[in-house]
Amino acid sequence: MTKNTNYRSIFWQRIALLLLVLGATASLRSKAQSPAHDWTQFGGDVAGSGASSNPTGITESNVASLSRHRVNLDGTVDASAIYLHAVRVKDAEHDVFFVTTTYGKTIAIDAKLGSVLWEFTPARYSTWAGTRQITNSTPVADPDRQHIYAAAPDGTIQKLAISDGHVVWTTPITLLPSREKIASPLREFRGHIIAVTGGYIGDAPPYQGHVVTLDAQSGRLLTVWNSLCSDRIGLLVPGSCPSAQSAIWGRAGAVIDAATGDIFVATGNGPYNGKTDWGDALVELNADATRILGNFTPSNNAELDERDLDVGSTSPALLGGGLLAQGGKDGLIRLLSIEAIAGTTPHTGHELQSVPTPSGAKLFTAPAVWQHDGETWMFAADSGATAAWTLKEGKLVAMWRNQNGGTSPVIAGGLLYIYDPKGHLRIYEPVKGTQLADLESGAGHWNSPIVVDGQIALPTGNANQHAVSGVLEVWSLPRSP
Repeated sequence: MTKNTNYRSIFWQRIALLLLVLGATASLRSKAQSPAHDWTQFGGDVAGSGASSNPTGITESNVASLSRHRVNLDGTVDASAIYLHAVRVKDAEHDVFFVTTTYGKTIAIDAKLGSVLWEFTPARYSTWAGTRQITNSTPVADPDRQHIYAAAPDGTIQKLAISDGHVVWTTPITLLPSREKIASPLREFRGHIIAVTGGYIGDAPPYQGHVVTLDAQSGRLLTVWNSLCSDRIGLLVPGSCPSAQSAIWGRAGAVIDAATGDIFVATGNGPYNGKTDWGDALVELNADATRILGNFTPSNNAELDERDLDVGSTSPALLGGGLLAQGGKDGLIRLLSIEAIAGTTPHTGHELQSVPTPSGAKLFTAPAVWQHDGETWMFAADSGATAAWTLKEGKLVAMWRNQNGGTSPVIAGGLLYIYDPKGHLRIYEPVKGTQLADLESGAGHWNSPIVVDGQIALPTGNANQHAVSGVLEVWSLPRSP
């Protein structure tokens, strides 16, 4: 009797173990096959928050099961990818990553197979390939899920058909593309495309920063706000404005309040008079980019300009509750009240709070803003560290910090992803900052990941190496047979 009881016990223990394994496998597969979502633009939304509440299928329990593969590209993508699920390409349905290379090729990649579906090459590509004339822009998808918009080093924006990459329209947004660079991501909002311009490394004049809006349907240039000579309407011949620089080049570019449509940008070095010249300043524009609604510059504006410490090395981060954060090259992140900086009267200094960047270094990345359990979290990374804050009683309160550098953070499915351009993609539990994984990757520069539908897509490579080839690295959960 005892022997039979033992055999039966062992038998049922093995059945229980088998069921546990099968259940875990089914759970893993179901998470990998969670409802599909899109990632339509840099930062996941028009505010460039870098935070998505959509489930990704990747969790603390299965992150170790991710497998990596590399997709070779005809160019370096020193920016981010976007993603659309179940779109029609060449008469078949595909999940697709879209990227724009530094020399303006826009490429559609099958997210499951890693194969290139189509490739758009600008007409004059050969005249700038391998030179300093580049773009670091990220494309944006149209809500119709039939078109995307992409930038090129010749200063143009093009509307491309998702079906085969053909050009619907092309519109220039600068009259001097050899001096004015499209460095930041494009935005689509309420039928408008919003783009910004800056300058190239070395700040060779003449150039100015511009905020441009285009009609998404026709490509018609609608409005231009000039950060220098802002009293002038339309695209400037850069040399015709007596003031130069004031680039708009932050990683998130123009960020938009989805409730109001107001556009927030930050500018780099350049003259400032609080009337027509807005160098080293944060500016809030109306949705048509025709009027200034608010503005701010630090009290040491002239020193920042003289020492090449751009305020606009990073874009504004909208925190909600009428607050925003503005980083910069001076190693500070300033907390500002949108109400307090409202109006056309110059607002100099009087920020609510200043906190150091994660390591005190220059901030070139876009902070991520995450709403979690009724709290607002902000994550930032610079060349020497990563840090997290929460908003408490109108102040930023430090929560954790580590010594891992990184580019623009991404929160997706409740996990924090930060790419270290030295060759690491680190995944954290965001509340405590516990590291869950360190995925080996290629080296890079300003690249940042997206995380959607059980996959992580990360372009690697450095635009400043002027290469005409590159890699998209993809980590995936196991798929069911």
